[in-house]
Amino acid sequence: MAPRPIPVESGGIMTLGFEAPALLAVDGKFVAEFDYVPTEDEECEEPSIDRSMSPLDSSRYWQQRYTIFPLYGDGIYMTEDAWYGVTPEPVAIHLVYDLVGFIGVDTRNVIDMFAGVGGNAISLAMATEEDGYTPRFDKVIAIEVDAATLACAQNNAAIYGVADKITWVLGDSFKFIELLTKSPEQLEDRLRVDVATTAIFASPPWGGPGYRTDEIFDLTTMEPYNLAALHDAYKIMDHALYLPRTSDLRQLAKLVPDGAKIEVVQYCVEGASKAMVAYIPAIDKAQAVETSDQPMS
Repeated sequence: MAPRPIPVESGGIMTLGFEAPALLAVDGKFVAEFDYVPTEDEECEEPSIDRSMSPLDSSRYWQQRYTIFPLYGDGIYMTEDAWYGVTPEPVAIHLVYDLVGFIGVDTRNVIDMFAGVGGNAISLAMATEEDGYTPRFDKVIAIEVDAATLACAQNNAAIYGVADKITWVLGDSFKFIELLTKSPEQLEDRLRVDVATTAIFASPPWGGPGYRTDEIFDLTTMEPYNLAALHDAYKIMDHALYLPRTSDLRQLAKLVPDGAKIEVVQYCVEGASKAMVAYIPAIDKAQAVETSDQPMS
């Protein structure tokens, strides 16, 4: 994919020349992307069903539209992939509650690595302290590699009244984390966060709905990013991985040293499991648990 201009208010922004756009750059500084205006080919339209799905799949996803987004009728935009990729709102709300319980009180920032059409980023931005008013997170960063999908996410967040509470980034989330952890000076100020007080939420693509046929889902075969690639990129921060409900728990258990624990939660809607989330502590915390469990000499 060749670099192309992105029409935003500040003007003159180009995507970098990666196969998938990395981060947007202006004058050598990587920046956040706001108010993307899709081209005619990319524009989000009224939601439709992916015609490549079987009639049974199409009907099932369509019937669940108000479970996926209760405000669906207010102008929610979807992409074809979002029908089976977006987190249903009841699950998104519950998992944010669990995420807040998993991370420490000093963790004030969160990065949604695969924002999609915004389901999780919206719930993260709406999370509050116990007073029901103070935002739980000082900064919510939502990253999406596809411009049209990001436009849908911004539209949907606006419907929920939180679009301006999310820092939107059009680009490769792995590149973002690499810069954040190794070269933060290459990020503009509003994208810099302290990794010690930042958690990651990642709902990566699973390779389509075909995972449902696997009795036990092999996370080493997940496409385009397998479990090892995800954990290697995120391991210095507390992170939550949203995974197929039949994921191999033995593969998850191998991610942390002996003595450390991974909390795994199954999330259901109307009695049916939708996904599991693995809450994985930062590697330094996991190693601290391992050390504390060792007998004193």
